[in-house]
Amino acid sequence: MYHLVFPAKYRRAVIEKGVDEQVKRVCLEIEKRYEIQFVEIGTDKDHVHFLVQSVPMYSVTKLVTIIKSITAREIFRKCPEVKEQLWGGEFWSDGYFGSTVGKHGNEDTITNYVKKQGQVYEKLHRAEQLRMF
Repeated sequence: MYHLVFPAKYRRAVIEKGVDEQVKRVCLEIEKRYEIQFVEIGTDKDHVHFLVQSVPMYSVTKLVTIIKSITAREIFRKCPEVKEQLWGGEFWSDGYFGSTVGKHGNEDTITNYVKKQGQVYEKLHRAEQLRMF
């Protein structure tokens, strides 16, 4: 299980109502096509936190690539105003934060950490039961 954080390009506060719902919808569609489960998705206006479970065959880099590329493409398609706010560029910044959940604590510790990080953390999705692949 991994805690991933993706900041929006230029740290712009583009993840508003509508955009956050599209992020959630796209992530739930990714679950259907890849061996990835989104345990929790939360936003803080200029970045998104993901608590992700996956199979050991997927490296962190592969998870990040899958999630970033598909969500960016779909958000630009469904919310063209975001592309305009970002001057026609990319949705996500080039960097990201990734950590295993067991490294510094359990799932609850990570959830509490995420809530205290930003200004207006909003939980978009929470899967209550982990599933076997």
